[in-house]
Amino acid sequence: MKRFILKYGLLSGIISSGLMIASLPLEDRIGSSYILGYTVLVASFLLVYFGVRSYRERVGAGAITFGRAFAVGISITLISCIFYVVTWEITYFNFMPDFMDKYSAHEVQKIKASGASPAKIQAQLASIEKTRQMYNNVLYNSAITFMEPFPVGLIITLVSAAVLRRKALAEPTPDRAVMTT
Repeated sequence: MKRFILKYGLLSGIISSGLMIASLPLEDRIGSSYILGYTVLVASFLLVYFGVRSYRERVGAGAITFGRAFAVGISITLISCIFYVVTWEITYFNFMPDFMDKYSAHEVQKIKASGASPAKIQAQLASIEKTRQMYNNVLYNSAITFMEPFPVGLIITLVSAAVLRRKALAEPTPDRAVMTT
């Protein structure tokens, strides 16, 4: 099981990290980058499906329970998420230290354009500032970053486990054996 998990988890992680790096030139388009980002995640998590299917066919002789399929899929998801987090941490702290400043400015602009009351605007601005400061903490940053891909991977894992589960064919027993006389 470990071989399948590592193989597909590493492939999924490399794809998510590679596509994240490839999409960095689009970082200034904050609104449209969400669509691209989640498309990248779905593409990388398709390897969860293929990893579970490969495990079912090669190890399970065509059979796998929902629980085993879920265990294989979530393990692949976790490896991929770790790649995603490590790539983001390296990128954020070394190549994009102004990302949160740009993001905060974008959010402030949206809030001011919304026409909200000054008190509401002030409360939201304080919240944005607190988040911006917390984002410089590596542990907080890692936890928030992990929560971006994980729900997508969890959904794909659940769907893959449900779709790919298959009971083993029953072994013939003496009372079911075909009589050849």
